[in-house]
Amino acid sequence: MASKAFPFFSFTLLLVLPLLFQALLADPKQKSPSPFEFMQHLQGCHKGEKVKDIHKLKKYLQNFGYLSYSKNKTHANDDDFDDSLESAIKTYQLNYNLKVTGTLDSKTVSKMMTSRCAVADIINGTTGMRAGKKRHQSAGSKSFHTVAHYAFFPGNPRWPDSQSHLTYAFLPGTRADAINPVARAFQTWAANTHFSFSRTEDYTNADITISFESRDHADGNAFDGPDGTLAHAFAPTDGRFHYDADEQWSVTATPGAYHLETVALHEIGHLLGLHHSSVEGAIMYASIMAGESKGLHGDDIQGIKALYNK
Repeated sequence: MASKAFPFFSFTLLLVLPLLFQALLADPKQKSPSPFEFMQHLQGCHKGEKVKDIHKLKKYLQNFGYLSYSKNKTHANDDDFDDSLESAIKTYQLNYNLKVTGTLDSKTVSKMMTSRCAVADIINGTTGMRAGKKRHQSAGSKSFHTVAHYAFFPGNPRWPDSQSHLTYAFLPGTRADAINPVARAFQTWAANTHFSFSRTEDYTNADITISFESRDHADGNAFDGPDGTLAHAFAPTDGRFHYDADEQWSVTATPGAYHLETVALHEIGHLLGLHHSSVEGAIMYASIMAGESKGLHGDDIQGIKALYNK
């Protein structure tokens, strides 16, 4: 009997060993699917349809402030493409300079699938993201209009004039390679505003704190794992800035990773009072591609100066 069992055992090893080697050789850095990947099969959907995972799209739009079923929760968790969803998509398309159709065309789906800041575009029903907003300004005895795209948080929260110098600290456990990129981001904002910043080790009393957090981290704004939402920060004078610890981060612009300094520039903009911009080149634009890096845009600088009248 033993002589018959041995060939069977050897045959089994021949089948199993290739699978073991394949597992050993697999890329350990291979990412899980993006939390936004479900949208890919929703392309082309429109009002009146019932399609699997529409409820996930509703959740996405609720998270970023475009949709609310607070008064009528009947359709909040179903897969019906209803009037409210169509209206929410139209608002999203308007904010991101897309053709306003209310349907999930390819450009809309592509934009929605892009990783982004976790801060909602619309807060308490208020959005400042509108392409081509006209702002009245005066120059001496002349008046003129300028087109701007920057936005503020509802109520225009800002740091008091007495706090033009702000301290920042890294919470214990912050990855060491983030220190210099964040410091450079603060320096960039200091060079373009009336603010100055200095690092302190006293994180309990710092005006601003920076940390890496994962999933639900008890601030009411849970992260979602690799890709999806990347970071968030709070409006003045809260001072909290959180990176998603589950992302691939890099000091230099690297394919497949998110640039620490670029994301810091965006989140510091929130800390100073800027909301999202509809200008794709602006640092306050909500979404960013892996491997992308950028600096402050004229729209960002114009916005921060307008907020503080400087």
